[in-house]
Amino acid sequence: MRRTILGATLLMVAFASPVLAQDAAPRQITVTGTGEVAAAPDMATIRLGVTHQAEVAQAAMDATSGAVSRVLERLDALGLEPRDVQTANLILNPLWSGQYSSGEAAPEITGFVASNTIAVRVRALDTLGEVLQAVLEDGANTFDGLQFSMQEPKPLEDEARRKAVEDAMEKAALLAEAAGVTLGPVQSISDHGGGGPVMMEMASARMGSGVPVAAGEVTVSASVSMVFGIAGE
Repeated sequence: MRRTILGATLLMVAFASPVLAQDAAPRQITVTGTGEVAAAPDMATIRLGVTHQAEVAQAAMDATSGAVSRVLERLDALGLEPRDVQTANLILNPLWSGQYSSGEAAPEITGFVASNTIAVRVRALDTLGEVLQAVLEDGANTFDGLQFSMQEPKPLEDEARRKAVEDAMEKAALLAEAAGVTLGPVQSISDHGGGGPVMMEMASARMGSGVPVAAGEVTVSASVSMVFGIAGE
């Protein structure tokens, strides 16, 4: 008889355990907060280069290399540091004739195109227009883009994270109020990082003499996830 009662008791405990575990699950509010900070940029990165075509590969490469050498010399004369100038791409491709024709004649190489692209960081934005004008005068004939950024982005990133945490806390407080519960302490915080500086607004400003460029503003964003307990019963 005692064995029967003991077996029934264990069976009841086994069935009740999942229910007790479910009831013991923590009561929490989970939210995601975002933050953004805008500031005027203090650095620009430009991608420019030289492309030349010739019947002989060496001639195409020589013409391109000569122009790039002049561009690099001008950048040095303008005070740009070697660490801010880097070769980004160097290409030599054949030019084909009859490559897509439906005839029986085999495609032939009729020439070559050589391209050299360099990435240049300009830390003195007031000279950006002058730099662009100078490299065009010295032979640069391709331009692949211009990006504004910050030399020291960390202070902006830190401020964006503070705003992301404030946003998350405001959301959690609102949710707790709407649900009629009391918001408890922070249980965990997860930093999801954020985007680097991106263009936000354009300002009608001229960056020194030469090619007119508008710097505008850049924004830095951050995102966090926060888990809060629910106080009381």
